[in-house]
Amino acid sequence: MEARIALETGLVLPGRLFGAPLSAGGEVVFHTGMTGYQEILTDPSYAGQIVVFTASHIGNYGIHQHDNESRRVQPAAVIVRDFCRRTFHRRSETGLDEILRQARVPALSDVDTRALTIALREGGTCRGWVGVGTAEELVAKARQVPLMSATDWVSRVTTGRVQTLVPTLPTRADAQRLCEVAVLDCGVKKSILEQLVGSGCRVRVFPAHTSAQSLLAEPTEGVFLSNGPGDPATQPQLVETIAELVEAGIPVFGICLGHQLLARALGADTIRLPFGHHGANHPVQRLSDDRIEITSQNHNYAVPAGSLEPRRATVTHRSLNDRSIEGLEVVGKPAYSVQYHPEAAPGPSDSLYLFERFHREMISRRNASPTSAQELKKHAASG
Repeated sequence: MEARIALETGLVLPGRLFGAPLSAGGEVVFHTGMTGYQEILTDPSYAGQIVVFTASHIGNYGIHQHDNESRRVQPAAVIVRDFCRRTFHRRSETGLDEILRQARVPALSDVDTRALTIALREGGTCRGWVGVGTAEELVAKARQVPLMSATDWVSRVTTGRVQTLVPTLPTRADAQRLCEVAVLDCGVKKSILEQLVGSGCRVRVFPAHTSAQSLLAEPTEGVFLSNGPGDPATQPQLVETIAELVEAGIPVFGICLGHQLLARALGADTIRLPFGHHGANHPVQRLSDDRIEITSQNHNYAVPAGSLEPRRATVTHRSLNDRSIEGLEVVGKPAYSVQYHPEAAPGPSDSLYLFERFHREMISRRNASPTSAQELKKHAASG
């Protein structure tokens, strides 16, 4: 079926509908990764967006359920240049078209994604509409799509209950080094949880609007601030909670939206980037030793350098593409964050030290409090 993608700017491009035979609107962003379409489509950070893939062929290696980052397809719609209806991978369990139909998410193929990407890069991220109709009708619908800042997307993707993940511990020594982590779920990816578990943590995932008091309650030794969708400026309650966590002195580690929320908790601002960072090959400079990390990124907002007070936080990483802030740490507190996604590991292991650091911070704090350490070791050994 012939259909179109229309932007609020007036640009309209034709294509062929696949996936669910429906129409949908959302914020339009482009992703430059050559692979990983399944992980992108199930990443909660893309909730409410129309994702344009710049890679030529999408769908060629099919879908393997173990690679999902969440339980459902998250974007409002999908745009590709060439949809491959046949899959060529031994692990493939189903196809892209099938999971989009099941999720009731429309997609367009045969679109001039180069022209669409150039329009977004030059004009900035904007709202769009995918569907059937005249150019005028579709542009009008695109202009009626609510802004991302008008919706609490975090509440739409966060867990509804506390969930626990426990690592396999082969020895008693491993059990005694087990750390208890509370995850503030703003739209956390499964691969982040797996990385935390793999680094020696028992993980409890909490709904996004859990109080600081509940997060800090025993046996919590560290708090992780997850990625997620939407504008960080629309989450004052989360910012207040994070400010309390930092003040408590507990180790805190944030990624992506968690990084932005931590910055706001320190009094900084966040701004909307012209077209965001969405890809798997973004170079980031670690300022402590000028080491370059190849990173995976997915964000439309950033922390402007001038808004961070040097007495409260220091910048630890910068993007080599646009010099935007990619990491910070709190002065005098065991709290830090990065804007990129170390768990995605396109480097492939350039940034995994961040999870190891989080574990070390928790062990260090435990050792500084012997009474608490004994109680936690008993809990770990019995668990």
